[in-house]
Amino acid sequence: MNRIINLIRKYPALSIVLGFQLFRFILLPFMGLMPQDAYYHFYGENFSWSYFDHPGMIGYLLRIFTLTFGKTVFVVKLADFIITSLTLLSFYKLAECFLSKNKLNRAAILIASTFFISILSFNSTPDVPLLLFWTLSVLFLYRAIFENKKASWIYAGVTMGLAFDSKYTAVLLPFGLILFLIFSSEKRKLLVSPWLFLSLIIAALVTYPVWYWNYENEFASFLFQSSERASSMSELNFKPKNFFGALGHQLLLLLPILFSAFLIFTHKYIKRFLTKFKLPGSKILFLLAFFIPTFLGFLSLTPIYWVKLNWLMPSYITGIIIASIFISDKWVNRQVIFSIVIHLIVCVEILFYVIPVKSDDTWVGWRELAKEIELIQEAHPNTFVFADDGYKTTSALNFFMEDKIYARNIIGLHALHYNYLGDDFKILNGKNAIFVDSDKRFKNDDKRGHISPLVNPYFERCTELEPIIISKNGRKVRKFWVYFCENYKAKP
Repeated sequence: MNRIINLIRKYPALSIVLGFQLFRFILLPFMGLMPQDAYYHFYGENFSWSYFDHPGMIGYLLRIFTLTFGKTVFVVKLADFIITSLTLLSFYKLAECFLSKNKLNRAAILIASTFFISILSFNSTPDVPLLLFWTLSVLFLYRAIFENKKASWIYAGVTMGLAFDSKYTAVLLPFGLILFLIFSSEKRKLLVSPWLFLSLIIAALVTYPVWYWNYENEFASFLFQSSERASSMSELNFKPKNFFGALGHQLLLLLPILFSAFLIFTHKYIKRFLTKFKLPGSKILFLLAFFIPTFLGFLSLTPIYWVKLNWLMPSYITGIIIASIFISDKWVNRQVIFSIVIHLIVCVEILFYVIPVKSDDTWVGWRELAKEIELIQEAHPNTFVFADDGYKTTSALNFFMEDKIYARNIIGLHALHYNYLGDDFKILNGKNAIFVDSDKRFKNDDKRGHISPLVNPYFERCTELEPIIISKNGRKVRKFWVYFCENYKAKP
């Protein structure tokens, strides 16, 4: 015990970082399956060059882990935790390039104490591998540009490509690189370097699977991620709810002290540039090139568009390094205390589910739902099961059940990548089905009394069964409406 105490005194920053990671690891077994975990695991179980709503890196990684260690919820969470831990290690190596020992310790504590690291450690999303490959890309680009290591151009090309194979946000990596070289008088000559072009070519080659899938599928994924959202943004309607909601998310992910530091140094550097036409030194400019476009770009959209909480995450990597220059040890300590309080509150919620989540984005009830559906199938043999939501109920049931669970494309609605499995629904003609629909605003145990009008045309008759009620710690927390639907018609 004395030896441990001495190590903590000798390496306080490392102790804090390891303390937060140990806390997260201990919580892993208590985290139930999230719909995102199930959906991206579904990616891995249905191998494809890419997928409708995202590239497939998270799915491939989850598949590797579950093939190696078994298909369990803990293994899925363990994959997220290990990949995010590698991101923290890569961040430390990157921060070393810019900071003195004291400021490096600040940076390590700041990133480890954030809530966004906890989210990445607990929940499978494309951001999990994106943040790892984004961090490695910036690290290799630094070594290539500032340390003149030629091989790092190649490594950077590979990791930029892998980042894009994780999530399309990675397109901002080469954008930030070119932006830096344009504005840096010291490094501008690298714009004509063959090593730069080689790096970009390698990145493009590594992204080939995403382009090939889109080519084979009429560029469906690119159109989904670009034109539809651009159309929504073009309305230019100010939406205060979106703006303040996005700010609230960022305050939670970074915690108020760190987020405030981001706003302060962003204002400082932009004001200096606009009023004095003065740019910071090359190294700070390099960090800003991978921060400003992502952070300020997405933040500027919040008044007119719902910017998801994870879209700004890549900017945090270099942003935290810059912030550690400005934040004093006193404020770092306050950040840690605030973070501990937040994480303890989250711990209580995970363990006891004090405040039920009025949404399908919850870790509670999916396994229990699967068991109840299996019992209903026993009472109604030779039925197939489907759910009418984008992916959540279908994916969760597919994770826990042996039978294939169908999505809303059964009734002619788009169901993200479930639309691209090549299913021939004609083989289901004449079969009976169990239809599951969650009551997100669960208020009572009553039946719904009706069925979605979108379902009726596909069946001869639908009968509502008793709803499934999920309890936790003696409290009723979730409810699912269930219907027995007879004689499916693929083309009503």
